[in-house]
Amino acid sequence: MNHDPMMPPQVERALRDYRALLSAHGMTWGEAPLGYVRMMPFLRFPEEADRMSIRPDLDAEFRDVLDGEVPRGLVVLRLTADGHSLEHSLEHGPARPLLSPGPVPVTLLVDSALPYPVEVTADGVPYGIAAGGARLLDVTTATILTVDGAAVDLSGLARPAPAARLRLRAGFPCRWSVTSPGGHGWYPEGVPERRDNDDVPFFHGDDVVLAVPAEPVTIRVTRGMEYGVAETTVVPRTGEETLVGLAPQRLYDAAALGWYGADLHVHMNWAGDLVAAPAAAAAAQLGEDLHVLNLVAGNIAGERVYDREALQHWAGRDLPWSDAGHVARMGVEYRNDLFGHVHVFGVAVPPAVYHTGFGADADWPPNAAICGDLREPRAVLGYAHPFHGPISSPEDVVGEGTRNCTGRALVVDAALGLVDGVEVLHFSDLSPVPGTAEVYRRLVGAGNRLAALAGTDTMLSFTRQDTVSSPPGWERVYARVDGPLSAESFAEAVRRGRTFATTGPWLELTVNGLGPGETLDLDGGETVAVRARAVGAEVEHIEIRTAAGVLAEGPGPEIGASLPVGDADYVVAVVRGGPHPRSPHGRAYAHTSPVYLDVRGRHVAREEDVRWCLRWLDLLDELVRARARLRTRAQLRDHLDLIEKARAVYESRL
Repeated sequence: MNHDPMMPPQVERALRDYRALLSAHGMTWGEAPLGYVRMMPFLRFPEEADRMSIRPDLDAEFRDVLDGEVPRGLVVLRLTADGHSLEHSLEHGPARPLLSPGPVPVTLLVDSALPYPVEVTADGVPYGIAAGGARLLDVTTATILTVDGAAVDLSGLARPAPAARLRLRAGFPCRWSVTSPGGHGWYPEGVPERRDNDDVPFFHGDDVVLAVPAEPVTIRVTRGMEYGVAETTVVPRTGEETLVGLAPQRLYDAAALGWYGADLHVHMNWAGDLVAAPAAAAAAQLGEDLHVLNLVAGNIAGERVYDREALQHWAGRDLPWSDAGHVARMGVEYRNDLFGHVHVFGVAVPPAVYHTGFGADADWPPNAAICGDLREPRAVLGYAHPFHGPISSPEDVVGEGTRNCTGRALVVDAALGLVDGVEVLHFSDLSPVPGTAEVYRRLVGAGNRLAALAGTDTMLSFTRQDTVSSPPGWERVYARVDGPLSAESFAEAVRRGRTFATTGPWLELTVNGLGPGETLDLDGGETVAVRARAVGAEVEHIEIRTAAGVLAEGPGPEIGASLPVGDADYVVAVVRGGPHPRSPHGRAYAHTSPVYLDVRGRHVAREEDVRWCLRWLDLLDELVRARARLRTRAQLRDHLDLIEKARAVYESRL
């Protein structure tokens, strides 16, 4: 019997198990109720979830932060002394058009203003609502819903509409959005109803047919950050098929210049409201024209490691849909919530350890020991989403020791040469001046050679979930590759630091003609010429920075400067900008890896940055002693020995 190469038997079995978990437990798949697990149902409403503080009663807190407003995608059932009523966003219109008999999914918030508890049942399943309480439920327009035995009719949330068909062609795989007035999205049969961080519906493919209402519908098409957006509105005729030929215009062609863009941190499955198969990853990568895709196996809150079977089957090999311009690999994410997470691309052998510190497990071995084991000749390691907001001091890095996956051990692993880069761009630090970039420059200024990386943490098993339901590659790391694209050539380019990370703008940097990752060997006293150039309508500000700070800045698209070199230094370029369809959360950003300026064989080691890292080590030492879950003195000694080794490295640079 011949098996589908996209679905080997062990992967098929794993996906079957995931479907059983989804059926039994809902979108948490039965994971331990850590804070981010409990928040999963509410992250479908990003703006509201950002205002939540994870109180014990999340349903009531969600209701409270709404403050009477109803966000898109939500229906609220109000229970008052006068009876019940349904409210929903006017932006979605009075009812969703229904092309054929059948249920429509509904996310329902029950909001009780009653001074006594009530019982709500959905298809016979009872849910107790406390006095003045709330409950978030996933139902459909066909759900039999009652409040203390009284029926609630949800059928009015949908209305019959005459059906038509669209055939969409671009000539190559793309990302499509098809919407009718009110924001209702339309999808080909059997395709998950995905929405991105901006609540825009989307699916991937080319020459696709889908049913739509015989009413005005708007079609948008794009293909990742190297393309613009094309849009048109049509009114298809009832019962007929309307052909729409529409293709996005290319803004720049990175591969033609030897640069290839990657998303190094994508999950196929990580709980969620559906189970994602390899075909979903293939459609997303090709539809976004994402050159390199790293699908990482990882745990959530316990022993289960999602997509482990896929890693075991494909480790060290390209995934079946890879071609000359697109490489997909199974990678891994090592996780410890106290010391930080690491993603690995190009891994040839599944690791012995995927996580530490979860459940009753000790925070041991230290991250450095795990990184050493993962550091195969062909693999590259990067710290994933290490910092979550503005950072001005080592105290901000270490904080109160909350287990929030902050990359506290990065200062050790960078000094010991155990990691290749840092996700300067990631989903968890979307401020105009990312704190991660500030820490990254401190580490580089202290003498660590690290590549600027990007990873979205997109999870294909979520159809609507904050940034993680957006398509892979909405942030990318571009690497300049020698020769043809392959997993090995891309990993080598990352290892050499020939990269820049971006939300969309193209960014170039040269110092005396050399680009990111390269080194000028100088005697001291020379003056070097620096140029930075950006491409992108969203670019508003471009700057050239050295270890001492901003060297030159301007509105772009190109700036230059002359830099007298006395001591060893580095040069990076940074771009900022405003709202743009390519930039979730309304900001554009790009950051290069450094061009290094060595003087008489010495690397940059700015005293202020070295002492910044030494203070970080002091605080990490205190954190390990106070907060790490360790079972023996030997485990504690392992952590402290590595901190002392890193301290010796930094002190040698003073």
